[in-house]
Amino acid sequence: MNDPVIKVQNLSKRYRLGLKEKQAETLVGQISQAIRYPWENLKRLRQLNRFGQEDESVFWALKDVSFEVKQGEVLGIIGKNGAGKSTLLKILSQITEPTSGKIEIHGRVASLLEVGTGFHPELSGRENIYMNGTILGMTRKEIDAKLDEIIDFSGVDKFIDTPVKFYSSGMKVRLGFSVAAHLEPEILIIDEVLAVGDFEFQKKCLGKMEDVSRNQGRTVLFVSHQMDAITRLCSRVLVLREGKIFYEGNPSTAVKKYLGTEENELGARVILNGDRGNQLVAIHKVEVKSNSNLLENYADVRDELQVEIFFEVFQDGLIVSPGINVHNQEGDHLFTSHHVDYMVNPNSLSTGIYQASVTIPAHFFAEGVIYFSVALMNYDPFTVYQHEEKIIALTIKDSVDGSSARGIYAGYFPGLMRPKLHWDKIKQTNF
Repeated sequence: MNDPVIKVQNLSKRYRLGLKEKQAETLVGQISQAIRYPWENLKRLRQLNRFGQEDESVFWALKDVSFEVKQGEVLGIIGKNGAGKSTLLKILSQITEPTSGKIEIHGRVASLLEVGTGFHPELSGRENIYMNGTILGMTRKEIDAKLDEIIDFSGVDKFIDTPVKFYSSGMKVRLGFSVAAHLEPEILIIDEVLAVGDFEFQKKCLGKMEDVSRNQGRTVLFVSHQMDAITRLCSRVLVLREGKIFYEGNPSTAVKKYLGTEENELGARVILNGDRGNQLVAIHKVEVKSNSNLLENYADVRDELQVEIFFEVFQDGLIVSPGINVHNQEGDHLFTSHHVDYMVNPNSLSTGIYQASVTIPAHFFAEGVIYFSVALMNYDPFTVYQHEEKIIALTIKDSVDGSSARGIYAGYFPGLMRPKLHWDKIKQTNF
């Protein structure tokens, strides 16, 4: 294994929050408070940097964070707002000093943390490129060799000799990413700023990050709320929660951890107790299997999936139509499917235990986390006997190897679904 290019040991960052002063309720109290203000303010100023005693004003943005990153690795960092992601990247970029702990970084670091980071507003885009390259230790000749490629990738060639202070936020992000990615730092640190760019530029950025890590062997630290990008680009993911590492490891598992404690327990199989629903029916078990029968909370986009529902009927003559609803991790309702035979030509069931199965074809879902809800219903009259919402969770993976709907395209692949449709052979013809 390669030696780590980034080594973080027991890293902590602490801030003192400003607390609102308590206001006296009486006039006499307010006069007395005003007289005491100069002395009270002096005491507060002296205490601002005293952290010996923990109180409600002390906030730990990071607490005892330790990890290593190997050369050529793409490390994803995810977490809710306020989890400590940006603080961690600022420390690694040497913008902020840690309160305690140790970091070792071997190699030049290029960071894109905020819109316009590292740009001098009075200088032109071209001048800022040379300034950033010089900061990274590159010679003018080395920067000259990359200049045209940087300008072309950024798409701001018409404004490259305009002062950066006149750039829009999107233009700053374009140029900032292009500079960071092309000036050959050993370590590239990218925060969520890519969300500012338009869709086409996001695709270019994600494709460039794959090229930087896989083909050029450089290390990437990537913070994003795009879970599909995290699962596709990253070899390992840190989940931060309240300033601590909540999970470190497999991207698919990390995404589930990020989504919340309740959802973490979901898998490809669930057994329900028999008294759920009403007195007419009860769902006993729901299971999702792949065509390879090796499903463990994740599935390849090429897998054919089979959803099996085991349920019990307690009353003779009941008409029951099993169905499923499928959502993605953003809450989009992807589709609904019910047993068509029992909707169009309903057949009554006698008491007993039944199994209903439905097959979802391969090359159907886009990558990311999907959730299955299960219902037992009757449509005439409309009756919902039992509905269990989001009781199964799977992470769909899609590799860039040419055999899925993605083909060999390594950029961001949009869409809620990803069917692999049949295309006729291209043929020459007369219009």
